[in-house]
Amino acid sequence: MELDDRNHKELKTKKRLSIFAKELLTNWQLYAFLLPVLTYFIIFHYIPMYGVQIAFRNFNATDGFWGSEFVGFTHFKRFFSSYYFWRLIKNTLLLSLYQLLLFPLPIILALSLNELRNGPFKKWSQTLTYAPHFISVVVVVGMIIIFLDPVNGLVNLIITFLGGESIHFMAKPEWFRHIFVWSGVWQSLGWGSIIYLAALAGVNPELHEAAEVDGASRLQRIWHINIPSILPTIIVLFILDIGSFMSIGFEKVLLMQNSLNARASDVIQTFVYQVGLLEGQHSFAAAIGLFDSMINITLLITFNYIARRTTETSLW
Repeated sequence: MELDDRNHKELKTKKRLSIFAKELLTNWQLYAFLLPVLTYFIIFHYIPMYGVQIAFRNFNATDGFWGSEFVGFTHFKRFFSSYYFWRLIKNTLLLSLYQLLLFPLPIILALSLNELRNGPFKKWSQTLTYAPHFISVVVVVGMIIIFLDPVNGLVNLIITFLGGESIHFMAKPEWFRHIFVWSGVWQSLGWGSIIYLAALAGVNPELHEAAEVDGASRLQRIWHINIPSILPTIIVLFILDIGSFMSIGFEKVLLMQNSLNARASDVIQTFVYQVGLLEGQHSFAAAIGLFDSMINITLLITFNYIARRTTETSLW
């Protein structure tokens, strides 16, 4: 019986390989286009994973990867027991959750732009919302600092003109998250709506015509036709966002950070940058980065599984 099962599995495997070989020969041009992308990921994303082992060693450049002392989970324990662990986790989670709560904004913008019938105004609106995406993070932070300057900043000039008191926004931890997240929304909102607009372009216009004949309002057509049509795109992009949930990115945070708002702006990525590049604690930084990546992978797999079971739409 076991022999029959084994033979059956071998036959199925050979059949699949035969089908794949035929498909490869038939569509070899498409696979040739895919090859550079696969090569890029293998060279720059998978091969460097060999270096992850330094998270479990006291890495010394002169001794190399295998020559450095193996210390197991020492660096992880050091991070988990440190006094700054909970502050880093809290700040990273709050910023990530804040950004995730605003996930629907690009969808709302795409639905709104899709409903515009005035051609020139629609193009002008799209250009206006896309443009901030092409501004450098350094320039964006510079603009934020200038606009929020406590003496000559436009925002504080308006506040004092209306009878309020000037606020030193960049020095107050309670303002950091709002400034960081909403400036990011301004910069990425239009660009993030492009994929949804492309998905909306594929909605069958006959569905809208039939719904209009049945007396459906514009809002009802958006709710019952447009949103269900782009729901698979929304789910896939949401899963991808979840997959980078803990990855705030250190560039903008680092540029906005100062000693006065550090209580709210210290996140895992800035800490990795500090201990890894500035202090040279490579193994400790690698351990923290690996911990962060494992959370992201776990969330990605979990939400992808939930999406596949509930909506039959997933990454794999």
